[in-house]
Amino acid sequence: MDELIGRIVAAVGIDQSIAEKSVGIILDFLSKEGPADKVQALLERMPGAEALVEAARAEGGGLGGMMGGIMGVGTRLMGVGLGMGEIQSVTREIIAYAREKLGEDAVGEIVSAIPGLSQFV
Repeated sequence: MDELIGRIVAAVGIDQSIAEKSVGIILDFLSKEGPADKVQALLERMPGAEALVEAARAEGGGLGGMMGGIMGVGTRLMGVGLGMGEIQSVTREIIAYAREKLGEDAVGEIVSAIPGLSQFV
């Protein structure tokens, strides 16, 4: 997880704690909305991912937690201080990292299974 967090901090220019929260929120979203087998395989290849997901779930989503889908995750990410450009950049970094860990085909299946996600990657 340190590698991914470091990449996000460097590429997006956000604080490490915000990067960690953002990764947790996005992975939580993927685990709820994506194909369970593919997302679980991804989480298993990302040591520390489960802890970030659990932290995101424990923190709750506020208003974003009550909304589902891409709008809910966007609201949650804005709640930790990200703007739309930063949300796109963070999401792109996570998806690029996921492709390295899981492979293009499996990540493509995750992205295509979630309505609206492709506009962010």
